Amino acid sequence: MPQLTQETLESLPDGVGRPAYDRSDVIPGIVHFGVGGFHRAHEAMYVDALMNRGEGLDWGIVGVGTMPADARMRDVLQAQDGLYTLVVKHPDGVLEPRVIGSIVRYLLAADDPEAVLDILTATSTRIVSLTITEGGYLFHPSTGEFDSSAPLIQPDLVAGAVPTTVFGFIVESLRRRREAGSAPFTVMSCDNIPGNGDVAKKMVTAFAELKDAKLADWIRLSVSFPNSMVDRITPVTDAGDIASLRDTFGVEDGWPVVCEPFTQWVLEDHFEGVDKGRPSFEDVAVQLVTDVEPYELMKLRLLNASHQALCYLGYLSGYRYAHEVCQDPLFARFLLSYMDREATPTLQEVPGVDLTAYKHQLVERFANPEVRDTLARLCAESSDRIPKWLVPVIMENLASGGEIGLSALVVASWARYAEGVDEQGEPIEVVDQLKDRVMAAAARQGDDPLAFLRDETLFGNLAADERFTTSYTRSLNSLHEVGARATLENLVPSE
Repeated sequence: MPQLTQETLESLPDGVGRPAYDRSDVIPGIVHFGVGGFHRAHEAMYVDALMNRGEGLDWGIVGVGTMPADARMRDVLQAQDGLYTLVVKHPDGVLEPRVIGSIVRYLLAADDPEAVLDILTATSTRIVSLTITEGGYLFHPSTGEFDSSAPLIQPDLVAGAVPTTVFGFIVESLRRRREAGSAPFTVMSCDNIPGNGDVAKKMVTAFAELKDAKLADWIRLSVSFPNSMVDRITPVTDAGDIASLRDTFGVEDGWPVVCEPFTQWVLEDHFEGVDKGRPSFEDVAVQLVTDVEPYELMKLRLLNASHQALCYLGYLSGYRYAHEVCQDPLFARFLLSYMDREATPTLQEVPGVDLTAYKHQLVERFANPEVRDTLARLCAESSDRIPKWLVPVIMENLASGGEIGLSALVVASWARYAEGVDEQGEPIEVVDQLKDRVMAAAARQGDDPLAFLRDETLFGNLAADERFTTSYTRSLNSLHEVGARATLENLVPSE
């Protein structure tokens, strides 16, 4: 069976969707840092959908990888002429494959940094988008300030250095555009961070300040950083997904993407340049708004925080997939209780959204058995997630006198998970950039029940709040004494 390429595209079976446009007519207009599963299931899919309408052919995507692990994406996409298959997994078992053609080129920065700078400085490039993960923005989780001491960026701070990082490439290319008299591009964050555009602006300009204060001032005044809310559950592609695509549909794809049917993108309409400075995203159901924050808080505090609420407790209870957890009535009640009693009171009114229906839909989405989203994926990089998604809910409820007991259990379940051993005595592989720190703190809990909570960079002053620590220690003790399931049964009784 031939590999998916531009040459073999037309020979694909009828059941596989493919680009309806001539890809040779596509001109790059977007450079994207961090091409992974989510980008390919979301932004690249939206751009492809627009091109299938005969629009936006001047908004092709050039992917850029800056990390050593990105070499695999380079190899696959270059071998497949930028093509890949997006497989939508419906709850009833129906698979919906479509080949996406909007990525026209992929560059690994280490191979040729100047090639990356060339495409970034090209006047045809009007948007630079980002999915570099929450940790990629290098800000302190408590203060929100840029971490200028991060080892990753030190080589880029040397005068005259060839860039190696996302910040280095963005700032150097903006410097070159300014010197050439070219208009700047828009920087469009698509990461799960509150105020992601505002954060991107703050971090990029803070990095630029370390290089050239006048350039930093120009970036603040001239470059747009729209906020956005992005949503689509996109689990890690496994060998079974690759085999299923090959055996069921006759497509040999080295790295397809699988996702749920649901997708949402709410985007602040704040772009630089003539003709809107962006693709006509509204034509493919992107919500263009003046204020993203209500939608963003809804998603981060309901969907993302609920993922954390289910993953540690589910894993400790013996489950390994999100759908297994959410098909369990006890866990479904727990998630809805958290969303209703603790998350929803911290939200603003969300225009056009029925929050009750949205919350029930979330549990249904999590329970999709075809997506097979692993709890290990959801448990990973918790130090980037809990402080941004759940701690703000706790802080607001503490300030207002609201409920915090269920949130305290979620934090305690992370602390118990970070001990690195499950309830059956089996080892847990903790994946976190702060792994050593959080596991060391968890190991001290026998002598100091608040040891895990004392990390102010993650939890602020929660360890000093008696109301929170009372709930937290009660939950942590219960997890140790009776386990995750019995703890939930005591906290969320059946109706």
